[in-house]
Amino acid sequence: MTDWMVAVSLVGGLAVLTAGAEALVRGASRLALLAGISPLAVGLTVVAYGTSTPELVVSVKAGLAGNPDIALGNVVGSNVFNVLFILGVSALVAPLVVARQLVRLEVPIMIGVSLLLWALAADGRIQWWDGVLLVAGILFYTVWSIARSRREQAGAGAAQGDTAVPGAARTRGARAILGGVALVAVGLLLLVVGGRWFVDGAVALARVLGVSDLVIGLTIVAAGTSMPEVATSIVASIRGERDIAIGNVVGSNIYNILAILGVAALVSEGGLRVAPSMLAFDIPVMIAVAVACLPIFYTGYSIGRLEAAVFLAYYAAYALYLILASAQHDALPRFSVVMLEFALPLTALGIGVSLWRGTRKGRPPRGAAAA
Repeated sequence: MTDWMVAVSLVGGLAVLTAGAEALVRGASRLALLAGISPLAVGLTVVAYGTSTPELVVSVKAGLAGNPDIALGNVVGSNVFNVLFILGVSALVAPLVVARQLVRLEVPIMIGVSLLLWALAADGRIQWWDGVLLVAGILFYTVWSIARSRREQAGAGAAQGDTAVPGAARTRGARAILGGVALVAVGLLLLVVGGRWFVDGAVALARVLGVSDLVIGLTIVAAGTSMPEVATSIVASIRGERDIAIGNVVGSNIYNILAILGVAALVSEGGLRVAPSMLAFDIPVMIAVAVACLPIFYTGYSIGRLEAAVFLAYYAAYALYLILASAQHDALPRFSVVMLEFALPLTALGIGVSLWRGTRKGRPPRGAAAA
């Protein structure tokens, strides 16, 4: 791929991603109103699953081709990227208000499925029966999420004594539903195409710069397949659809583990082999990132620009660590010492102090949406 083709692929991919994200957010919001479910539930299911399509394609193809490291590394790397980079960028654009439901239910579920993956991978392989368990989990979670949201939306309307039919509901019909579905379908198609162009351009650029295949898989491919989530969450944040922006990330992480790795394990002959380095480092990092969401979300039920900057800084540090480790650079030991003995303890202390202050004050959520 020539230099100008790389540039066209990167710029064109970002443009198509932006258009696809706009269509997906509009269509998903419309369908949420028509179906009587909350934007948060749509973000956690329809939008999250749709924007994870590139991860599904990459991981399933890798599983069928006998490349388990790519299948697993894509999911783990994407989950780390989703929280640290996507939430960081989205909160820099506009501070995000966190729904209490996320703190009480979805983030603990995200932590739980991350720990489940670690347990299933402990023997060095994710077997096909592990895949059955994971796929069953995503089916149950999807049905439960939508049913719960419909009950809560109906209950909220009854509590307010709202017997009138909402304006959006009055327009319900084949044309309105088809219009929403069409927007979602077009948005997903554009996201897949744009993500593919962006990944191709990024991989070509990385090869020109001499970056190894391992680093490409753990960073560029994982980040590239998450470009639909990036575009969707940023557009949702700009449009004020904060529940979709955050729900997209949390829902994608749950879907990545339960659905994508579940399907990849089912289609892979002998299951997915798990590299020792994945068990010792990458999966624990993914779990730590998921756990870090809970106190940050809880202290004020919002993600401010300070937390966003911390998220982005840690993703940069994670990517730098992977590059240094891949190259066996002389700076790796010093970098590891700085991260393990200074940066991580200071961050943990800061989160702990914020959590303690928030609990002691018993302050109400700052504009937090009710579950």
